[in-house]
Amino acid sequence: MTEQTESANGTERVEPAAQDTPQVSPAPTAETQPTPGTQPVPGTQPVPGTQPVSETPPLPGTPPPPVEPQTLQAPPEPRPKKDRRVLRAVLRWTAAVVVFGAVGASAAYGITRMERTDVPGLATESDGRWDYPTLLKPPLPSGSPAPFADANKSGTHYADLRELLLPAPEGARADAALRGKDGWLPTKTFLAQYADETERGTIAQLLTDYGLRHIAARGWTTPDGTRTRIYLLQFNTAAVADELFSAKLTNYSLPSYRVRGADVSERDEDFPPSAEVDDVESAPYVESKPYGAEQVRQAYLSAGDTIGVIVQSRKGTAPAVPFQQTVTLQSQLLG
Repeated sequence: MTEQTESANGTERVEPAAQDTPQVSPAPTAETQPTPGTQPVPGTQPVPGTQPVSETPPLPGTPPPPVEPQTLQAPPEPRPKKDRRVLRAVLRWTAAVVVFGAVGASAAYGITRMERTDVPGLATESDGRWDYPTLLKPPLPSGSPAPFADANKSGTHYADLRELLLPAPEGARADAALRGKDGWLPTKTFLAQYADETERGTIAQLLTDYGLRHIAARGWTTPDGTRTRIYLLQFNTAAVADELFSAKLTNYSLPSYRVRGADVSERDEDFPPSAEVDDVESAPYVESKPYGAEQVRQAYLSAGDTIGVIVQSRKGTAPAVPFQQTVTLQSQLLG
């Protein structure tokens, strides 16, 4: 700006006006009020116990008042674009790892629950096990103890013995000759599986002497030609059945009596201990080489008052796995 003045000769001389010295206001602090003339930020309240700070123009040539360091709040420096890209990439990969980890955990769990042949890339040929239906023990009569309960001193199976027979596996053809009358098999049908006539007479006398009550039986033939026969013989007490089993029908190295189709049988040393069932004693045997047109496997079971006889044969070679499976499942039903 300029200012006009009147001189002595009547002319006007313009002199520059003094420039205003800029005024520097102190920086606002957390405990100061807004500058007069400004509007407070909506939603804020003055700090109690503080007074408005009056602004006095500083004298010309004086430096601005010092600012307390703690009142300065420097604005955040802008993050470089490269850093932001790296951060986003890290977050994306972190999320991906979490998702893949969860999926991997569930997949691992699923594999542990699947059969080996169900896992792509790990499929192998079947080990020969048969597909049996779900096994359920029949209910006991009201107030009757289980065969191996402490209260059952005689080891009696109070459940219906016919319901304790192992069912045929999937795809098998039932053997009608073992159905018997009302599910009870005649003794002579059981004896017919033994090869020697003289031995059949001896076994018949033993069954009479030891007080055989009845026989339940079931048989089937699977699509591969394996024939299975299961016989459950029930006696009055566990003591009687165990003596007949251990002293008359079995020896450790070989069975006491030869079944049809088996020339020489010996103890099955390959029968795994894991296939045995608690409270049930088993004696497995296998026909030794050289055998004839078919191979025979057999096992005797002692479970309380019941003796189980399992015979399995097949043209050529009788596979071990389904035999072990059959023995184990039948033992579980009796145990």
